[in-house]
This record gives sequence, C-alpha cells and structure tokens, in this order.
Amino acid sequence: MDLITPSFGLLFWMLIGFGILCLILIKAFRFISKAINKREQFIDGQLHAAAQAREEMKNLKSEHEALLVKAKEERDAILAEARKMSEKIYEDAKAKASREAQNLIDEAKKNIHYEKMKAITDIKNEIAQMSLEISEKVLGEELKDKQRQKDLVEKWMKDVSIN
Repeated sequence: MDLITPSFGLLFWMLIGFGILCLILIKAFRFISKAINKREQFIDGQLHAAAQAREEMKNLKSEHEALLVKAKEERDAILAEARKMSEKIYEDAKAKASREAQNLIDEAKKNIHYEKMKAITDIKNEIAQMSLEISEKVLGEELKDKQRQKDLVEKWMKDVSIN
C-alpha cells in the first residue's frame, strides 16, 4: 500500500508545488487578463474611430452632394444669365441695325429729293435758256424786215392795255 498512499513529505512537496503553480497561474492569468483588456480597449478604440470615420464620411458625402447640387444650380443660373445677355445683345444689335438702316433710308430719301429738286431746277433753267435762244432766233428772223418790226411793235402796243 505504500504505493497507493503517498507519504507526508511527498504530499507536502506536492502541495507546495501546487501552490507555486497556482501562484504562477494567477500571476500569468492577471498578466494575460491585463493584456486581453488592453487589446480589448485597443480594439474598442479602433472600432470607435472607425465609427467616427464612417460618420464623418457620411457627413462629407452629404456635404459633397450638397455642394454638387449648389454648383449645378449656380451653373444653371450662370447659363440662364448668359442666355439672357445673349438675347439682349442680339435684340440691341437688331434694334441698332434697324435704326441705322432706317437712318440710311431716310438719308437716301433726302438725297433723292434734293437731287430731284436740283434736276428739276436744272431742267427749268435749261428750258428757260432754250426758250430765250429760240425767242432770239424767232425774233431775229421776224425783225429783219423794218416794216415787219413796226407792225409787230404796233400789235404789241395794242395788246398792252394801260390802266
């Protein structure tokens, strides 16, 4: 039975070994526990940072979308303003061209009227000059004879009445 029942010395040394093993395991457990806690805190911090980054990304995305919408609205407003300015410039140019064309037409009508009046005056002067020349020739032919001159003067005198 010696083999089955341990002696007191063996039991004592087993208990001391077991106690030392328990102390080492407790120390190791505390060390492992602290390391696990640190790792857990690190992971929690990383998860929290990732959540914050995700939230910031959502905010940035919404801000980005808002900026895109605003930029599109500004672009549309600028294009509309450019169209209005283009139409205004076109209308102004059209009105100016119309005014200038009307002025040219009026000026041309005035010039035509002046030229017409000048031509009429020139024709009248030319007709008067021709009439005088014809009269001189006719009178010159009729007045060659002295008797005819006297008869013509008497005839004119009779036609002229003195009041």
